[in-house]
Amino acid sequence: MATSPQRLYRAACPNCGAPVEFASAASASAVCSFCRSTLVRDGEALRRIGTSAELFDDHSPLQLGASGTRQGLAFTVVGRLQYGYDGGTWNEWHVLFDTGDDSTRSAWLSEDNGAYVLAFDAPLPADAPQDAAGLALMRAGQAVAIDGRGWQVASSARARLIAAQGELPFAPRLAGEFTVVDLRNAAGEVATLDDSDAQRLHWSVGRSVALSELRMAGLKDGQAEKTLASRGIECPSCGNALAPTLASTKSLACGQCSAVVDISQGLGADLAFYAQNNSGHAGQEPQIPLGSTGTLALGPAGTAPLPWQVVGYQERCDIPEDAEEDTSFWREYLLYHRTEGFAFLVDSNEGWSWVKPITGVPTLRGDTAQWQGASYRKRYSYAAKVTWVQGEFYWRVQQGERALVTDFEGTGAGASLRLSREQTGSEVTWSAGSTLPAASVAAAFALPADARAALERDVPVLSTAKSSLGAGKALTLFFVAVLLVVLLSECSDDDCDEVRQTFGSASTEYQQCTARRASGGSGRVGGGSYGGWSSGGSHK
Repeated sequence: MATSPQRLYRAACPNCGAPVEFASAASASAVCSFCRSTLVRDGEALRRIGTSAELFDDHSPLQLGASGTRQGLAFTVVGRLQYGYDGGTWNEWHVLFDTGDDSTRSAWLSEDNGAYVLAFDAPLPADAPQDAAGLALMRAGQAVAIDGRGWQVASSARARLIAAQGELPFAPRLAGEFTVVDLRNAAGEVATLDDSDAQRLHWSVGRSVALSELRMAGLKDGQAEKTLASRGIECPSCGNALAPTLASTKSLACGQCSAVVDISQGLGADLAFYAQNNSGHAGQEPQIPLGSTGTLALGPAGTAPLPWQVVGYQERCDIPEDAEEDTSFWREYLLYHRTEGFAFLVDSNEGWSWVKPITGVPTLRGDTAQWQGASYRKRYSYAAKVTWVQGEFYWRVQQGERALVTDFEGTGAGASLRLSREQTGSEVTWSAGSTLPAASVAAAFALPADARAALERDVPVLSTAKSSLGAGKALTLFFVAVLLVVLLSECSDDDCDEVRQTFGSASTEYQQCTARRASGGSGRVGGGSYGGWSSGGSHK
């Protein structure tokens, strides 16, 4: 178990006289826990440079004093910076590693798409942008070379410091906005460039971690996740009481009027919302009820099954380039685990699958991709939008939110693997996972027998004899494979009745089938897409 590092410096706050302690002799700044004065070290004294705002209470499981271990070294959480941007807020927790020789090393435990990244500050590489002007030229999806390595720009955003807490390695920027750019590479690394320091750009590099990997102690009681209802949130559309249950919730749908409410700027802010079209959705509920918990092993072979709770649900569709083409619909369930973060359970015409946002970025060569020793082949590229949401989401869901999606799948021994790239505005998100039998989904969530039949949409996975790899070319542990595309014929009355029994009479699939049949056209359910996974959110 990690222990607190040796206290090396202590002084009185020049504003209120309260004791202010520094765990590292190298720390340059701290925020007084009593009067919130922002203090910098000036020789053997402390100098006040301003006052930090109150922290937005986001009920993060982390807190000052929490401890853990990474690669055999103990660390303690000693400080926190809370930032805001158009999509919401994120935290960066300052941690100190006890190196065992009476010294400490500083690092940052930062939030990343519902998970975490552990990163270390480093000197700015000579081949990186050197000023704010160069930083402003970087765009999401751009390939760049920095520090002798290839990276892809994952996001670029304008941010601001909301509040600071505890002990920090530098004096925080108390006013104004700055640009922060996230980069990712095929080795699973995350790098950040920002101009929060007016004198020079800041550079840090890290990797994705799960709180469970860090053997954390001293986290907040899990009851902190139960409800935020004590903050007295009312739906700005109908006045119904809203009770978000997750620390990371940025938006949620009202259970009474179905309005989607944006709480990304804090529960005390004026709450923005948009009304959803209830036509065809009145009384329609997800096939896996919100709040349900299912035990699933979401990871590579050998991953231990864990309890995952359904906290959000959204329906999405593609946007055909040709008006004569049918629209495909699919459903996504947002799953949550306290220490593992978020995952998505995807229900499409081609069956069930799960995916998680990944930290790195796959290597692309034409229409093929490589990720963690497996190969993938591009199958679809399309525009998609959100059509309906219920529950809570860790990103700010927006009306008609659109994304450019590219789906990949494996061939050969890796046929069950899935990979997806989504670009929304100034952010690119990659997700990876695999197919999942409908029977496994039903068993995991203990669905009753009468509900299980509606889940069955599994499509058989067949190998292709036209693999470009050829026999004997064992390039990786997993070979790539193609999933057979479902051939869909025109819908008769019986076909639409089958669609109704499968998806429900209020579903978009059934409405599309009957509308197409009434107009004399094909009533087929749109196929082709096994779903994109818009995770929203950002490391920074």
